Amino acid sequence: MKIGILKESRTPADNRVPLAPLQCRQLEFKFSGTKVVVQPSADRCFTDMEYRKEGIELQQDVSGCDILLGVKEIKPKLLIPDKTYLFFSHTIKKQPYNRELLRTVLAKRIRLIDYETLTDSDGIRIIGFGRWAGLVGTYNGIRAFCIRNGIPGLSPVHRFKELQDMMKLASGVKLPPLKIAVTGGGRVAAGAEEILAAFNVQKVSVEEYLRTNDFGIPVYVQLDPDAYNIRISGYDFDLAYFYKHPDVHTGNFGRFCKTTDLLVMAAYWDPRAPVLFTIEDMQQDNFRIRIIADITCDINGAVPSSIRTTTHEDPYYDYNPFKKKEEKAFSNPSNITVMTVDNLPCALPRAASADFGNNLVKNVLPDIIGGNMNDIITRATIAAEGKLTDRYYYLADWVNKPA
Repeated sequence: MKIGILKESRTPADNRVPLAPLQCRQLEFKFSGTKVVVQPSADRCFTDMEYRKEGIELQQDVSGCDILLGVKEIKPKLLIPDKTYLFFSHTIKKQPYNRELLRTVLAKRIRLIDYETLTDSDGIRIIGFGRWAGLVGTYNGIRAFCIRNGIPGLSPVHRFKELQDMMKLASGVKLPPLKIAVTGGGRVAAGAEEILAAFNVQKVSVEEYLRTNDFGIPVYVQLDPDAYNIRISGYDFDLAYFYKHPDVHTGNFGRFCKTTDLLVMAAYWDPRAPVLFTIEDMQQDNFRIRIIADITCDINGAVPSSIRTTTHEDPYYDYNPFKKKEEKAFSNPSNITVMTVDNLPCALPRAASADFGNNLVKNVLPDIIGGNMNDIITRATIAAEGKLTDRYYYLADWVNKPA
């Protein structure tokens, strides 16, 4: 078995890696007969020399590999026929910018295993960068609040070398009273709660949050789907039913719009599910939210002000809901400041990559290397042998639609 670590082909290049140098060597030691090769890259958080020092071969030509590992989408022209690929394909929501990618995967008879769809029997993801996205995205949201309110001291997140540096700085900032709503209950939301604790923001219940306008201290509420979705039929909310049938629910987030200063969007959003609010909602006098850290970054999705992605170097823009367009960040206090960085873990790439790689080696690669296509791998396989798998056949009309 030969495994190749791909050079990221997206522009700008992602600096994360699926396996750190030490993890590559550990993988070869753990599975006799397995060899890992790495495409040279000047953009990675781990240098070519760090891989060489672990005895890992650098090799531009990876056509001899059985399994190819990347992080973000791969340019279609670089895909090698009849291989097994693992990367974040961003196709399961019919993202238009990746339709050609999936078409090429099918044409080249590639087995595509998507990290995002690696889940346990309860549908819980077993691998990802979610914690790191939550940490960085929420820090960015609080930094936007500080900029808007003239509070100094928070450096841009991409200037930190280690997580502890960011946490230490956060713990030294005294925030005024504000109210933060965090959607979701998974890894992303857990990362958000972790950095909020570093900022000394206190957690309160949904009832307390809605009842009290000003706590006198910074507080946040963590919202599971039942807090902002209602089953249309009148039956009690059932989480498993919601995941299967989000389209028979209506939104109930409006009550939080009236009492929230900063929204941290950390929940997975199904396009069939209700949006959190509309542009018309944002135009109302009682719409209090003035900062949105959209970590999930669904453009034109659950949050109508998420109209484009941003970068670590320039993470914010203002959205004017009355003109329905983007304006310069922090240009008008009546605007909503939006953060939509779509590669948040890249701010702390070495730690994030090492964490991701540990889960990959422990929970995913042993079965693939051993040829055991268990339920976890089967659920995550979008395409194989030139066909969409049954679970993802709903993509057929979209992927075959004429250009």
